[in-house]
Amino acid sequence: MSALTINKKNFKSEVLSSDQPVLLDFWAPWCGPCRMFSPVIDEVAEENGDSVKVGKVNIDEELELAQEFGVTSIPTLILIKGGKVSAKSVGMRSKDAVEEMIG
Repeated sequence: MSALTINKKNFKSEVLSSDQPVLLDFWAPWCGPCRMFSPVIDEVAEENGDSVKVGKVNIDEELELAQEFGVTSIPTLILIKGGKVSAKSVGMRSKDAVEEMIG
């Protein structure tokens, strides 16, 4: 399963109402590290789709969501379980570190 595009319209159904933990990748097209990190996120989505839902939030298009989660630097990963933030990480991480974060 590939990463979903998360926006204000589908946030409640895809994230808050999800039975699975949801890993959100906050990024922007102009962010070099975000573009380098994107394939790692895609791999995590493909390989862990049974246990976690992965979504990408473009902060240029979804500024409100970024503000809601206090995102000030990108890339930022936020793990949501049961509608609540359970982990947050700022900056690029290895694939192993991302998988460790999602448990």
